[in-house]
Amino acid sequence: SILKIPQLQSGYSILNGFFLYDYVEIHDGNSESADLLGKHCSNIAPAPIISSGPSLHIKFVSDYAHQGAGFSLRYEIFKTGSDCSRNFTSPSGLIESPGFPDKYPHNLECSFIIIVPSSMDVSLTFLTFDLENDPLPGGEGDCKYDWLEVWDGLPGVGPLIGRYCGTRVPPEIQSSTGILSLSFHTDMAVAKDGFSARYNMTHKEVSETFHCSNPFGLESGKITDDQIIASSSFYDGHWLPRQARLNYNDNAWTPSEDSNREYIQVDLHTLKVLTGIATQGAISKETQKTYYVTTFKLEVSTNGEDWMVYRHGKNHKIFHANADATEVVLNRIPQPVLARFVRIRPQTWKNGIALRFELYGCQITDAPCSELQGMLSGLLPDSQISASSMRDIHGSMGAARLVASRSGWFPNPTQPIAGEEWLQVDLGVPKTVRGIITQGARGLEGSTSAENRAFVRKYKLAHSLTGKDWTYITDSKTGLAKIFEGNSNYDTPELRRFDEIVAQYIRVFPERWSPAGIGMRMEVLGCDLPDCMQSAIGCVCTYTHVRCRSEVVGEVNHLAL
Repeated sequence: SILKIPQLQSGYSILNGFFLYDYVEIHDGNSESADLLGKHCSNIAPAPIISSGPSLHIKFVSDYAHQGAGFSLRYEIFKTGSDCSRNFTSPSGLIESPGFPDKYPHNLECSFIIIVPSSMDVSLTFLTFDLENDPLPGGEGDCKYDWLEVWDGLPGVGPLIGRYCGTRVPPEIQSSTGILSLSFHTDMAVAKDGFSARYNMTHKEVSETFHCSNPFGLESGKITDDQIIASSSFYDGHWLPRQARLNYNDNAWTPSEDSNREYIQVDLHTLKVLTGIATQGAISKETQKTYYVTTFKLEVSTNGEDWMVYRHGKNHKIFHANADATEVVLNRIPQPVLARFVRIRPQTWKNGIALRFELYGCQITDAPCSELQGMLSGLLPDSQISASSMRDIHGSMGAARLVASRSGWFPNPTQPIAGEEWLQVDLGVPKTVRGIITQGARGLEGSTSAENRAFVRKYKLAHSLTGKDWTYITDSKTGLAKIFEGNSNYDTPELRRFDEIVAQYIRVFPERWSPAGIGMRMEVLGCDLPDCMQSAIGCVCTYTHVRCRSEVVGEVNHLAL
């Protein structure tokens, strides 16, 4: 279940010290002995609270002195399938198929959802894996009978990381959204031993001076062979995509023919910031002849279907690579790009195409106060997304979710006026907000015609604590509403950071857009407001201000805000 408290006002004024006596406790179970999820006072509601099971225990304490408006709450109960479904909130745990290690039952629809606190990361490692195999797969992940799907967010809402079956153990998987979900499906026929996986949460180390230049794992093996594919490989089987790892000691990747139509591709599993590419040629183990790529193009995608050539200015960027077969050449990407899928397409070469490489960058959330606020993961429900108008009156506001949506938000007017249309996100409670990611959109029914590929080139941003009084983010030089640079195509996301603000509502006002019109998907980056801890009673008081400090006046603590 998910508990949301839209209004909270204990019986006191936050400036006169009576907050020590009225509070609300929420426990993850059916009694006070269950784990404490939060102890809240003040007049600002806590963030949505998600239970790990079917019960939440709510305790309200007030004294004899002062009275206030109290609180109201809304709860939602989600039936996620059969009884095998559950949520996980502990720092670590084991997830197993029903009946494990015995064979799993038929006709299961299970959901396992790992919910990660802010400022923490989660990784999922499979220990054993044995599901009914698909003998005639139509493509990667096309398991037709029994399968396990892993989602970067809520099942069916966040992006699908992968669908797995058979006996090959899936790779280690990490979430970028704070929610990692597993969907387990079985049919009425063959049953196998199932799976066992362990998850582990770790505290995120964030620094204002962090460098976004970490190797993603081609050389180390963190990126598995299954994540590397190519347009083709040389016929003798000695030059495969898995051999394209930087400093690999046995040849490299070579296509079936030397052509600029050939490519090698990596699936990073989640959306990441790509900042650099290191390349290397190879010396043939069989002939001792040298081969290397001298120039290449870079292509990126969020879904593996819509590919965009990386541009520097208006032209395709030509990266200069190697001058021999062994030296490593590092190319920094002039403007870092957000992508899940990355392709290298050789343009020129010496003697023939042979490539080993590494990709560099970081997670979006590696930057301070840059947690994804729930558009991509599905944690923010559709009811908290709104717009000035919608072209498809029967459509869902979930279409505006970054990456997770296959379409996007299109306003109703065919010839909109700058500044009149808007897309809005309600974060549920006040947050510290430091950035936004925008993406273009494409029409429904899988259409990829030019008129259905729309994006916003420039926009303004407004924010509010109430949803009624709005303030534009301003340009520090002019004092006027800042015009943000938006997107240059309908797929590649663009991240824009700004000085931190405190807001519950964020509105995007398109100012200029593509010939196909306005089309947008988005995500908000930020973090929870700091807490003021009252050690005397252990009560966490959250305020609509970025910083809190306490002053002692006589015997009463006053919060200077």
